[in-house]
Amino acid sequence: MQHLYRQIYADPKFHQLELKRGRFSWLLTSIILIAYFSFILIIAFYPELFGNPIVKSSVITWGILIALCVIFLSFLLTGIYVYRANKEFDRLVDDVIKDVREIDKATLNE
Repeated sequence: MQHLYRQIYADPKFHQLELKRGRFSWLLTSIILIAYFSFILIIAFYPELFGNPIVKSSVITWGILIALCVIFLSFLLTGIYVYRANKEFDRLVDDVIKDVREIDKATLNE
């Protein structure tokens, strides 16, 4: 079993997958962390901004609207990741598995 792990790790497509998925994950993580921390910092240092109603006669404040937008952003970024994982990352995983199986078959036939 260890030889399969070594073959996977030696495959350049595996490293390409690792690099692409890692960069993309960190990008999406950064976006959501910036959104969450910005929201909390605004609450901490400028709470009156979120306390203002959207419309003068409304009970819905900017804070509620922006909080819902942050939650929606989380769902959106999750969907974007799943879409890209299904389209691109899964294809790369299949390529790596196919390469390793071919190498393993060639090794067994020797």
